Amino acid sequence: MRSLWRTPEGRTPEGRTAGGRTLEGRLLRDIALVCLAVGVIGLSYGAVAVTSGFAWWFPVLMGVLVLAASSEFLFVGIIAAGGSPLAALLAGLLVNARHLPFGLAVPDVLGRGWRGVLGTHLMNDETVVFALAQDDPERKRAAYWLCGLGILICWPAGAALGAVLGSVVRDTDALGLDAMFPAVILALILPALKDRPLRRTALAAAALALTVTPFLPAGLPVLLALAALPLFTVRTRKKATR
Repeated sequence: MRSLWRTPEGRTPEGRTAGGRTLEGRLLRDIALVCLAVGVIGLSYGAVAVTSGFAWWFPVLMGVLVLAASSEFLFVGIIAAGGSPLAALLAGLLVNARHLPFGLAVPDVLGRGWRGVLGTHLMNDETVVFALAQDDPERKRAAYWLCGLGILICWPAGAALGAVLGSVVRDTDALGLDAMFPAVILALILPALKDRPLRRTALAAAALALTVTPFLPAGLPVLLALAALPLFTVRTRKKATR
């Protein structure tokens, strides 16, 4: 675990001493906030699963083995609405199809052997975002693994507490727990939206997702919003050639 905190030389990429730390306090705080938000969403997930008729251990087991909030929510929602397990499974796999480009974006942080298997299991929106936001390869790996391991702990733990909560509070929607995670993610990405091409791409993606939301199952509008990414690539290339 020392590699998550220290570079081999104990220096920044520019050569300045960084106190031997790979990740500074601000990034650690952001990762901690995201993991906390994931845990809170886990509360909602566990409570919804129990009130939908699942056993208390089911959301906890899913949280450990699947570790994908959107597909887990979708699976529970489809089953609770009377859908077949096969349809729920296929819907979850479709939502998680976004992990294919994720894997192509961060192949250098996953490792090999058993580390590669665990690293792939830890892959999700948050770990990939934190990894891609770093410039140095060592920092990419540190941010990815620290965030991934934190989510691996917080998500099932939140689901377990939510399962207990769901057996006491029947109307879990009244708690509004599902609003915390999007709020934290929005707070983290707001500084990046100062970049005009990125801001226009994000707005186009949001408009696309909102347009198709009434017509597609939950989770798919966000996946379809990825179609706006070429806008950012084109604008960035034009800016670089000037």
